[in-house]
Amino acid sequence: MSADGGDEGCVSGSGAGGEGEMGSRWRVKGVSAGPDPGVARERESERGAKRGVLFICTHNSARSQMAEGLLRALHGDRYDAFSAGTEPTSVHPLAIRAMAELGVDISSQRSKGLNELEGRDFDFVVTLCDSARGACPFFPGGRTRLHKGFEDPSGAGGSEEERLEAFRRVRDGLRAWIEAVFGVEGSEGECGLGSGFRV
Repeated sequence: MSADGGDEGCVSGSGAGGEGEMGSRWRVKGVSAGPDPGVARERESERGAKRGVLFICTHNSARSQMAEGLLRALHGDRYDAFSAGTEPTSVHPLAIRAMAELGVDISSQRSKGLNELEGRDFDFVVTLCDSARGACPFFPGGRTRLHKGFEDPSGAGGSEEERLEAFRRVRDGLRAWIEAVFGVEGSEGECGLGSGFRV
């Protein structure tokens, strides 16, 4: 199964390589995802301020945690990244290891439920798995909703190295997708973001 799970892509609306392969080429040198900004910080609304992005998956343990760390490390100058889950548990140790291979530290991030973010206003709400999309098709406060499905690496079997490889594949798929959608200011990215709403 591919890192993106062969999913349908994304919906926009209003309201396999390891460290020696993809990892070394994509390493974010000397960058940390930094401490979890928590839910107390209010979204800035002035023109030119950072845009808020919320990543959602079921347990907020792997996919959405890695996405939050990647966006903050790569484009934290333009985006405030957050993540939450419909059934939050804890940050998976292999997600922390996979991200550390890129030089991104997500060890201080924590799993959060959607209820912790109620009342917040986000520019983008991104669901990363089908179950989250079905459980949370609409998040109040989300201006634009996107969906991009990725397999859940937490369900991978085999040895620890084989399981870690599953996290690397999803990590690299997330990195590529985040760069395509959020990487270039003013670009159309994918999912038709250029139609009426530009990243």
